[in-house]
Amino acid sequence: MNSDLIIIKAKFKLYRTDNGARKTPIITGYRPNHVFEYKENSNDFIATYIGDVNFEGQEFLTPGESIITTVRFLRHGDIERFIQIGRIWWIHEGRNKVGEAEIIEI
Repeated sequence: MNSDLIIIKAKFKLYRTDNGARKTPIITGYRPNHVFEYKENSNDFIATYIGDVNFEGQEFLTPGESIITTVRFLRHGDIERFIQIGRIWWIHEGRNKVGEAEIIEI
């Protein structure tokens, strides 16, 4: 096990395109910005974290779909304080929020 990584299982959902999210599917290895908190009364996030999303038994995920997947986070900053079962976080591509995920296993 690599001590530089935090590996979790998550329910990962891409928002539908008609809600302003992405128009194309994502593939395994996808590396979005992971956002765990926003500034108070704002859509501005405090920090983003590095992690890749890896599908098992499926090549891609289309907007509007959900999947149980493995997410590998780079262990840096204060990310460990967010890693707990039931924690929800948001998936961003730059400033655009394109999905969300929930930790189901650590």
